[in-house]
Amino acid sequence: MQNKLNLFQQVRELKGWQAVAYAATLVERMLPNYQLFCEVTEFSDGKQFRNTLNGIWEWLTVPKAKINFDVQAEKVEQDTPDPDNFDHFGVYPALDVAMSITAIIALIQEQDLQGAVVVSKLSQGSVEAFIDATKESEEELSNQEIRQHPLMQWELEFQQELLEAVSESKSKPEKVKELRAMAKAEGISNIGIEIA
Repeated sequence: MQNKLNLFQQVRELKGWQAVAYAATLVERMLPNYQLFCEVTEFSDGKQFRNTLNGIWEWLTVPKAKINFDVQAEKVEQDTPDPDNFDHFGVYPALDVAMSITAIIALIQEQDLQGAVVVSKLSQGSVEAFIDATKESEEELSNQEIRQHPLMQWELEFQQELLEAVSESKSKPEKVKELRAMAKAEGISNIGIEIA
């Protein structure tokens, strides 16, 4: 548990564009979970979240970018699935993506300066829920078993590497490009879904 607390504490200390870039990188890695859910359920075409995330990346790299984040937040809300309407596990990781994008918008608009921590927790929560949903036995997994699961180990390592990468002093545009590439480098989402 110590490492987890330590990670969230470090994320909490990120400020400004670095906090947004950290969160955007995690969402870039989570987005295939939402896209697969949309394909399987035909809930939405999944393009709105991609467009909103592209807008966040643009905000990070183009200082004078004119993006109406109030409108983006409304569009994200319209494309957010309600778990009560689906008997499909995929709704939960999809919902985590929606809540994460909403948290980034709140962070950009300075309505919630802890947006990066919210996204960090949601990403880990998606992994934990996936591990729990795909376990072979009916028994409840302990926190220790979840933390030792290879998928959770990978998630924690990725977030730690991401923290270090965000904290390096490089020019912002160069750093943002590097982080976006980092999100896609493994070719799979945080729960192992292939990135198209």
